[in-house]
Parts: sequence; C-alpha cells; structure tokens
Amino acid sequence: MSETVRTHLRVRASELVGRNWLNTGGKSLDLEALRGKIVLLDFWTFCCINCLHVLDELRPLEEKYSDVLVTVGVHSPKFEHEADPVALAAAVERYEIHHPVLDDPELETWKAYTARAWPTLVVIDPEGYIVAHLSGEGHADGLGVLIPELIAEHEARGTLHRGNGPYVAPEATSGTLRFPGKALYLPAGRGSAPDAGAAAGAADAGTWLVTDTGHHRVLELGTDFHAVLSTYGSGEKGHADGAAGTARFNEPQGLVLLPEDVAAKTGYDVVIADSVNHRLRGLSLADGTVTTLVGSGVQRLLETGPARVDEDAAGFTGSLGGHPLDVALSSPWDVVWSSKLNAVVIAMAGVHQIFSYDPLTGDVSIVAGNGLEGLLDGPAHEAWFAQPSGLAEDADGNIWVADSETSALRKLAIDANGTVTVESAVGKGLFDFGFRDGKASEARLQHPLGVTVLPDGSVAIADTYNGAVRRYDPAAGTVSTLARGLAEPSDVIVDHTQVAGSEPLLVVVEANKHQLVYVPIPKEAQQVDEGASQTHRPKSPVAPGLLELTVRFTAPTGQKLDDRWGDPTQLKISSTPPELLVSGGGTSVGLLRTLELASDVPEGVLHITARAAACDGPETEDGEIPDHAACHLYQQDWGIPVVLQADGDTDLVLDLRGMD
Repeated sequence: MSETVRTHLRVRASELVGRNWLNTGGKSLDLEALRGKIVLLDFWTFCCINCLHVLDELRPLEEKYSDVLVTVGVHSPKFEHEADPVALAAAVERYEIHHPVLDDPELETWKAYTARAWPTLVVIDPEGYIVAHLSGEGHADGLGVLIPELIAEHEARGTLHRGNGPYVAPEATSGTLRFPGKALYLPAGRGSAPDAGAAAGAADAGTWLVTDTGHHRVLELGTDFHAVLSTYGSGEKGHADGAAGTARFNEPQGLVLLPEDVAAKTGYDVVIADSVNHRLRGLSLADGTVTTLVGSGVQRLLETGPARVDEDAAGFTGSLGGHPLDVALSSPWDVVWSSKLNAVVIAMAGVHQIFSYDPLTGDVSIVAGNGLEGLLDGPAHEAWFAQPSGLAEDADGNIWVADSETSALRKLAIDANGTVTVESAVGKGLFDFGFRDGKASEARLQHPLGVTVLPDGSVAIADTYNGAVRRYDPAAGTVSTLARGLAEPSDVIVDHTQVAGSEPLLVVVEANKHQLVYVPIPKEAQQVDEGASQTHRPKSPVAPGLLELTVRFTAPTGQKLDDRWGDPTQLKISSTPPELLVSGGGTSVGLLRTLELASDVPEGVLHITARAAACDGPETEDGEIPDHAACHLYQQDWGIPVVLQADGDTDLVLDLRGMD
C-alpha cells in the first residue's frame, strides 16, 4: 500500500445539515462560520462503544489545539431511540462532550460524506477542503501528525485563524447520582458499617452498591436509595488505587460480589468493571481500599510490540497468560461470578467478547467470541457478539448476556467440563430491533444493557432504548413486558430485601433520571407489539455477480507498514444471509478482494473486517523498522447493508485510513 500521506486532489467539504445543534448556545453553525479552522467531523452514535473510545482519543488533541481545531460531532443515529433529541442531549452530557454536536437524525450529513461505519472521522482544512477520511478508532497518533502539518501549511498561506471555537457548555442536570450504570445487592453483614443513624435498619436489610458512573465513583445506598452510607472514589475522573476518598475511577459500570471464601483469600469483596480505564478494580468493603486487579490501562487491539495480523488470534479462546496487570482490556461493561468456571465472567464490550478472571490465580482468559461484531451462535471460539453489556447467572450455571448492538438476549451454555456454547434466545441481527412481544423468534428488543434471572427461572431484561423491562420465558419460548416508561434503564436486579409474602419487586437503574427505583413484577405481563424495525441507514445498491472490494489504508506520517512477517493487512468477509456471498468470503491477507454476489438474493449485509499493522519508523540506516519500535494495529468492522439490482455498483471502496 502507498505511504503517501496526501495527494493534491482537493475535494470541497459538503455543508453540515441536520435538525439542530447542541453545545453552541442555541446557534447554528455552517462551514463558512468555521472557515480558518481545522475541522474534525466525528460521525458517531451514542450506542456505539467504538464511538465512545474515539471521544476519549480526541480529548487530548482538542485541548492541545483548542485555538485552531474545532471538532464537530455529527450524531447519525443507528437506533430509533437515538433519534430522540432529549436522549441525545442526555448522551452529550453523560459523555462530557465539549464540542459542538450536529443532530443528524435523517443521516443527511452522513450520506453527504459517504460515511459507512460508526465511528468515521473526516478532516477538513481551513479552506474547506477534505484532507482525510478515517474509519474506526486508533487514529489519534496519525491526527497528531496531520494537524501540525495543516497548521504549518495554512499559517504560511495566511488562511489559519487562531482563537476560541464555537463550543458553549450546557447547564448540567443531576443529583446525588449522575447517569448510574449498574447496581449490586449487598446482603446483611457483607456491606460496610453504616454511619450511626444514617439509615435505620440498613444493616439488617442489606444495602445497595451502585456505580455512580457520571461522577466516577461507587456509592453504597440504603434501601430507600437516598441515604448514602459509603462513598468509594474521590469523584475525580482518572485512575488511582488506595483509600476510598482518594481512589479514582473513570466511568465505572458493572459490579459483582465475590463468594465469601474467595473474598477472604483475596482481601477484596467486590470486582468493578472500570470501563474507560479498561481495567478491573477490587474493592474491600471493610476499609474502602481500591486495588487494580486486571488491565494495563492500554485499550485492547492497540499493540505496543511488533504487530502482526494473525488469523489464529482472531479465533482464539483460552488463557491469555502473563501477569493480569499486563493484559490489555477494552471497555469491560459488566461482571458476574460463574459457579461453573469459578471465575469472574466479564462482558468485554469493546472487543465483542466474553472474558474471565480467576481471582485466586490471576488467570485472564477469553471465554467466548472471536472478536467479530454480529450475531452468530455455536462453539465459543466461533461465536460473534456485538457489545455485550449485561450478565447474569441462572440456577444451572449458565450465563445470560444482554448483547446490546444486536438487540439480543444470548446464553453461554456451560457444560460440566466447562465447555461453552453460545445460543441466542431473542434477536435477529446487527441492524434489527423493535418493540415486539410474543414468540421469541419474532420478538424484538432495542439495545438492552442489563439482565437478571427471576426466581421462577425466567429472565428479566433492561430493554434500555425501549425504556422497558422485558421478560423472556425459556420454558414457553416467549417474551413479554413487565414495565414501561422508564428513562434508559441500564440494569435490573431482583430485590432481595423483600419479606416473605410481600409483592415481588425489581430494582431498576434508571440512568437518565439519575436514580434507582423499585418496580413491581406484575402477575400478568403486558403484550406489546410496536413492530420490528431495521437501522435507518441507506442500503448500497450493488449488482449481482462480481464486486471488487477495496479498503484504502495509508500509514500515518512517521509510520511504516509492518511487513517483517509478510503482508501486514487482512480482510475477513462473510454475509447475512450466507447465501448472499457465492465466493470471496473468508480470511486472507491483503485489502483487495473480488466477491461474487448471488443473483437470487434481493438484499443482505456484507460483514467486512479490515486490519493493518504499522510501526513507528523507519529509523535505521537500511530503512527497516527497529526491533523495539512502537507498533499499532488498525481495525474496523463494517456491516454494509446492500440491495442487489442490475444497475448497481460493481465496486465498493471503504476507508480504513484514506488520505486525500
């Protein structure tokens, strides 16, 4: 692949069109108002974990170049709920986005810039021309080289204007809790000792631990959900171990209470998924001490040693080896104790996999998922997930998974030997969602984040973007609705504080109302049918027969493709339905592929994963990459909806990292 950074082709940027602007003090922006600035368009949607990674990657660049760089978030929704302006405003506040955001519910600007994936980045120079088109995450280093080049070029031309950007901070909304993530019941005797008089009877009834995600801390609450008994974390975003008042978290999510015998041996009681820190943390309830258990803090898939694209690695399950603090994680979102695996099971949302951690040995393993994004059942190492975000164990030791991006309920069926098979109970695919009860094969959810097992063996689901709690009955194979009208419920837990004979209750974490609430389990659940939907995005017209696929990748200035072990690029391709792809599927090196599409399949989805490895350098006399150079793995998963028609395109060009 060529390493030329930019060509002389100058393409004028399209105007920014949408419904509304956020973070501008009510003003609308256009490209003319941004002339003289380097503009970075970030096409995102707030359900997308990779988009959230990019938000964090861009923060240092936004701060460093605040007088010349304007980031504009173009919010192009995947799910119906994300098109709600109130939900979008809450997401902008939740993720502490400090740049203007264009609300693009009809995907007008998305289509104008031919975006095909979330996230996509487009760089516009101070004269209004596109200079880069980037897909996926991990582009901060390349942008860190490109931006100074643009500054020097346009300062010399006199076309660069320094000064404040158009960002205007909105008014904050929250109380004791701010966008809470997950909750955990602490039985009597397992919680910390509450302050005298803080909550009458709290020690006898047990307490609740909740991740106060937006405040970057963990709180212990009484059963009224108002009395704060203990606080863990200073509330300042970051990573620091130590005492309760000085420890730091960064958007903590899931929590699990270890069995008492395991906790006695490890010295901590609770394992916390510290999502943005890409780490697992341990919490001792006796003294409030916080300890890092797993994670180097480097996001998984960002390689720091010699990088190779290896098919075996993509399908690998088993122990990762090494010290747990050297293992890279990616947005751990939930955790649960597995009685069959004798380990903490982790929903690793950022890499679409399920991991495990043995607190007694320190072993970290991949339990299920090959890292490809989508819905595919079968043996653990072949299965696909899409941002797993909620976990619960049932009485048989199986693990239920809220697989958010496929709007699915999945199950890890674990046999007596620990062999895992992945099954789907509810859900159809990456772009299918809705609000429909009834037969499980026809039922639809919308981006669920939480799951729990009810006393009768059925499964309750925090159906987040439908604002509902749903129930799946494995015996009957049906789905029903337990509650509606909730504001983005992110977790659901059986209430363990009830006295015998009382009405059964669930505890729901209502993220967008910054609270925990009790919800009764009705004797007769509702039956709702508001239809099944698909993601509102254009389908690419392609012709049956041969389709030439090209993925463009240009290594950033200062990096070189890592060809020490052969071709450092790879394509992995499949389709839904499988019959769509006659030939050209599978995995092989290179970023060019000829596909053959069936003539008798009207439409479907092409699943494409592209990888490229590049390293810093060359710095040696012979132009070779130094042995200890820092290396980087670039990867993007595309799900391209296509419709087949005779006059459709015969080629498809995607940008992993394309420079104009």
